[in-house]
Amino acid sequence: MPELPEVETVRRGLAPAMEGRRIEAAEVRRAGLRWPFPPRMAERLAGARVLRLRRRSKYILADLDSGETLLVHLGMSGRMTLSEAPLGNFHHAIAPVGRHDHVVLTMEGGMRITFNDPRRFGAMDLFPAGEDEAHPLLSRLGPEPFSNGFNEAHLEAAFRGRRAPVKAVLLDQRTVAGLGNIYVCEVLHRAGISPKRPAGRIAARRVAALVPTIREVLSEAIAAGGSSLRDFRQTDGDLGYFQHAFRVYGRAGEPCLTPGCTGTIARVVQSGRSSFWCPKCQR
Repeated sequence: MPELPEVETVRRGLAPAMEGRRIEAAEVRRAGLRWPFPPRMAERLAGARVLRLRRRSKYILADLDSGETLLVHLGMSGRMTLSEAPLGNFHHAIAPVGRHDHVVLTMEGGMRITFNDPRRFGAMDLFPAGEDEAHPLLSRLGPEPFSNGFNEAHLEAAFRGRRAPVKAVLLDQRTVAGLGNIYVCEVLHRAGISPKRPAGRIAARRVAALVPTIREVLSEAIAAGGSSLRDFRQTDGDLGYFQHAFRVYGRAGEPCLTPGCTGTIARVVQSGRSSFWCPKCQR
């Protein structure tokens, strides 16, 4: 499932084609994806101007001049792609709408934005603008990792007295919004912390050091266009490249890349998810 860097990469790719532009036409080709689409979604989108495109955790939010906000969740295999809408006569055929192209938006200026989702675990919704905190998918999210609200005091409070493994606490979206399995593995390796260590048993100085480490890993991943493992693509169809910089994720049995460490990357299953770590330098 796309995590914060992948979703932010998509948002940045969509912004030039959407912000300040009107949705001239909206085609909704099925009743819903993971959940039903809101009533009359195509009618409510058509004619609305996108005032701002933003991200909250793993969700893309488009604030519209109609007084509503469009929420997009990519799910496991969802993609938002950009293409030129067919205008006039062409010598070469324009690619037709595909089988898994579920929502198609034609923007002012002719750009076409397509939401493609083969597995149909994605979602789209419309809700009143300014009511993020009341939406069931957004109401319990923790602070954004690049915000002032995510700081040493917040993380220390979230860890205090917790017996759950630190991996599980960091994956909890109430702790910090947007982190997923890949980036938690990478963060904990850089911080030298075992994913199995109880969160409440990590020294305060090490907890504090996690804040800049989380920001560092996410910043590098965003700069690389995210990570492409199976389904993720950028809006222009290109792959992300951060997977080439993984230090632990997917590297079970390979040497640890920490300078001076002679350990081997191991894999352990925690709550049904694979954790990759170095038992020698992560304690």
